[in-house]
Amino acid sequence: MDLLTPEQIAAFEAVLGRVSADDRARLHALKDEAAAAAEASAPHWDFDQPAHRAEEALRAAFGDALTDDHRRALVALWALETPARVPAADLPPAVLDLYPEWIQRLADFLTAAADPYDRDFWAKDVRIALVLSVPGARTQMIDLSSPLGPGQVLRHAREGWGWSVIPAYAAAQAWKPWLEVHTESRELSDFNEAGWDRAWATAAEILKRRPHMAGMIGSSWFYDPPLEQISPRLAYLRLNPLRHGAFMVHQGPGEIHTMRASTSSPTRKALIEEGKYTARSWIVAWPRAALIRWADGRKAQGLSEAA
Repeated sequence: MDLLTPEQIAAFEAVLGRVSADDRARLHALKDEAAAAAEASAPHWDFDQPAHRAEEALRAAFGDALTDDHRRALVALWALETPARVPAADLPPAVLDLYPEWIQRLADFLTAAADPYDRDFWAKDVRIALVLSVPGARTQMIDLSSPLGPGQVLRHAREGWGWSVIPAYAAAQAWKPWLEVHTESRELSDFNEAGWDRAWATAAEILKRRPHMAGMIGSSWFYDPPLEQISPRLAYLRLNPLRHGAFMVHQGPGEIHTMRASTSSPTRKALIEEGKYTARSWIVAWPRAALIRWADGRKAQGLSEAA
């Protein structure tokens, strides 16, 4: 398939054209080294690491003259190279079928040139343009390498959240790299049970091509067990994976989890302000064998990845 349409190519080139010819030359000179640094940092637990490496390269080239136009231009430059990067990643049709929409959204967003360039969007755009994360559904993106270290599991057990996570970790060979799912807040149409099922099923297809990987993880406040009573409409996010072989690792409370949990629900906000609920982040880890078995079962029932 032709990954980029002529219109998308023109859009990315127009974004690149917003900086001067001299600046474009500097971007071309730094793009490969910056991409290599970003790729090397991608397996880090910090999702933002590739964007930090890209920022360092831009800062070294432009200093105080660095603007969001330069950031968007670098993403556009890398996006123009996706027809080579995507095939090299050996991705299944479940991912490739999603690329036209994701590429179009990226082109539209860069063209709109909203200032300031939101740091979360910048981090996600760097990863998507470099194929460090790939489409999982319309709303979910999937990192192609993420760790789940034993320290988190041991802390979970020591702090009284349960010891069964240790044999689950060992059985999954969870010291291997994992896929990791993230929500793309610029397009929330698939933030529902069907959309999340599609994302998990897409992950299963990726795992079939990557036998060295342990499975897929997600990390968020919306896996917090008390939400089954507080926000029952979100219960599927945790319960569906758990019913089919996933296990959970407690991460803990934090300001970012409190902010996100309270922003999207007046009920949760009131409970947090009254001291009746503390938002906690959890990891849901779905080991490869169980995840693939679940996804293949869906197929056997006639439920496609797009369902």
